[in-house]
Amino acid sequence: MSPLTGLKKGFSVYPITVPTKYSVKSFNFYLWEDGNSLSLIDAGLDSNKCWEQCNKTLSENGFTLNDISKIILTHSHEDHIGLINRILSIREIPVFAHSESIPRLKRDKEFHSLWIEFYKQLYHEMGCGDTGIQNIERLKIELKERENYTIHSDIIPLNESNTISGLQVIETPGHSPDHLAFYNQKEKWLIGGDHLIGHISSNALVEPDRNGTRIFTLVEYIQSLEKCLNLDIESVFPGHGRPISNPKDLITTRLKKIYQKSDRILNLIVAGISTADHLARTYYKDKYQREFDLVMSEIIGHVDYLEVSNKVKKELIYGVWHYTQI
Repeated sequence: MSPLTGLKKGFSVYPITVPTKYSVKSFNFYLWEDGNSLSLIDAGLDSNKCWEQCNKTLSENGFTLNDISKIILTHSHEDHIGLINRILSIREIPVFAHSESIPRLKRDKEFHSLWIEFYKQLYHEMGCGDTGIQNIERLKIELKERENYTIHSDIIPLNESNTISGLQVIETPGHSPDHLAFYNQKEKWLIGGDHLIGHISSNALVEPDRNGTRIFTLVEYIQSLEKCLNLDIESVFPGHGRPISNPKDLITTRLKKIYQKSDRILNLIVAGISTADHLARTYYKDKYQREFDLVMSEIIGHVDYLEVSNKVKKELIYGVWHYTQI
């Protein structure tokens, strides 16, 4: 992607794009120039390709790493934070993220323990049986590996009342509880992380809050999409894939597909399939085993949405939630 300078002048976006064979198509992060300073928004994967492309984009546009004054994060997933420690090993610069990112970026051991207990109980209550137990063991290994991504610096919290480098902070939970997007009203630009991606829908990943209570992430994601419909946006710079030039049409399409999927899942419940695990196996078939955590997040998100919408009710039977139509 070529750099884009705003019509109002003083603002420029320099995309750093690293193609991949995976379904996300690319890992995108951005240099943002606001007339007074240069910021790095997200930081790709911890890979040599991302590192080389970051330095190449800086050089091609007359910058060096020394010109970056701050790092701003949309969320704490590994493919958005990878280069932070490499950069911080060269020079200390401030890192900004949502307050909910802090225990995730610091790999807080108590929070990781809470995660394990949360998913252990969740998969049991959703009727996942041995498959759930096996995935808890996999999660333990993943959390141990994620310790390599611990950010070795202070993290300055951001929330929706903040403006940073000419960008309004927009809280957009759903894909992750700590997700932020950054809006420039003058140019009608949104740097959107994984909130909105052109070629694939974003997963609303089920997670606990800091107290171990399940967040209704799909409900939050719907609310975040609706929030962005009310913003005057003409272009979205996403965390993956190509820039989006018709964001309101795409948001409307995403919402429509969410409602359609919920209707299909409700029809399965009406037909007598009552547990989240049985719904997941029926709806996703072979994908259930290949992508268990993503599949269960999708199904749990939709039964939560149906419950909040007063379309289903649930009953705990022998420790497993059973859903029926209201």
